[in-house]
Amino acid sequence: MRFAPSPTGFLHIGGARTALFNWLYARHTGGTFILRIEDTDAARNTQEAVNVILNGLRWLGLDWDEGPVSGDANGPSKGDCGPYFQSQRKENYRRRVEGLLSKGLAYEQEGAVKFKMDRAPIVIPDLVVGDVRRELTDREQVDPDFVIVRSDGQPVFHLVNVVDDLEMQVTHVIRGEDHLSNTAKHIALFRAFGVEPPKYAHIPLILNIDGTKMSKRDKGASLMSYAEEGYVPAAVVNYLCLLGWSPKNNREKMALSEVIEAFDLPQILRHNARFDLTKLIWLNGEYVRELGDDRFYELAAEALTRAGLDLKKYPAEYVKAALETCKGKFKLFGELPPYAGFYFKEEIEYDPAAAQKDFAPENKPRLARLREALAKLQPFDADPIGVTLKAVGQELGVKAGVLVHPTRLACCGNPAGPSLYHLLAILGKERALQRIDRALARMG
Repeated sequence: MRFAPSPTGFLHIGGARTALFNWLYARHTGGTFILRIEDTDAARNTQEAVNVILNGLRWLGLDWDEGPVSGDANGPSKGDCGPYFQSQRKENYRRRVEGLLSKGLAYEQEGAVKFKMDRAPIVIPDLVVGDVRRELTDREQVDPDFVIVRSDGQPVFHLVNVVDDLEMQVTHVIRGEDHLSNTAKHIALFRAFGVEPPKYAHIPLILNIDGTKMSKRDKGASLMSYAEEGYVPAAVVNYLCLLGWSPKNNREKMALSEVIEAFDLPQILRHNARFDLTKLIWLNGEYVRELGDDRFYELAAEALTRAGLDLKKYPAEYVKAALETCKGKFKLFGELPPYAGFYFKEEIEYDPAAAQKDFAPENKPRLARLREALAKLQPFDADPIGVTLKAVGQELGVKAGVLVHPTRLACCGNPAGPSLYHLLAILGKERALQRIDRALARMG
């Protein structure tokens, strides 16, 4: 099995799903998963796009098994290896083209090389779609031959794709249904080289929830947007498994080991899959809720750092205690910086609507009285803080909420957040009182 993306832009969610299905089938069958970068179009390819592909697959946890030995583009090598790059395999393509020319199966025309296509219909025995009979169109009946080397000497996709699949001994090609139109040409090339083609499985396309084709501009199209928005990689992998594949028991949340054991081509659905972002967010929330402490802290720290917060300024114990108050409060780690960023800022901004309400003039003397009581409190822990706030409320003849809201806004800048008593204890008396003082000064 292989995944062969072109490095011409970001990694589309459909491409990621194709890579995943190939990876799963390789793991299910004990086969080999090959990563091959189809970069023969030098004008459109960039190293940045290559990095996006590699980083995206690594983020998903899709490790490839085979690649070139250092200094040898043809490999193979097991273990920690790079992908194949077609730009480094041009001699292979040149040799194969010469073989076709010498047998009269290809010919030169206006500086290009064209493959002499058989005029007979080709039947594609597809493992998902079923047998597809490819007839020549009216235009193709006039000239069904197609270019395999352009006039500038660059081999085209059809040729390099087939040559690499042949030489890498690829047995199964799992790819998007949009490639089905190319497959007849590829089968013809395999037969011209004197070998049987691999088994093809064209998987359904991914559509938007409204049934329209997912374009590059649509929400959720770019794989790395999920990393940036704080999704758990395992949740994205789990969801992608369900886009076009259905386990026998119709389960939705599955461990990757279970998916590998169950994954097989007969369960791939024939109809197009619809991408439901709401369902993915729900599933991600389930994964966030079940994360172990170390993994939770790791992903939380990544999200906060990505938002520009420097956690290294604070003791590790403080960071962990702060993050502990956030567990179970969000579904995406991207929601964490606005929720808990106040822990890691020396100066905070107040939510304008909440400030207009909670920093009303009548709240100033109440907050000042609470500040006075908190300043005397020892130890400055959550339970004593709660007792003190309620006592001040009784003294002033107001409900606890009347004090909670301006205090929370003063200390975290938002009308909602972690438990007030716990966040005050974690901030510590000095920092908490400084923030209350700043709010009092703002209240005039």
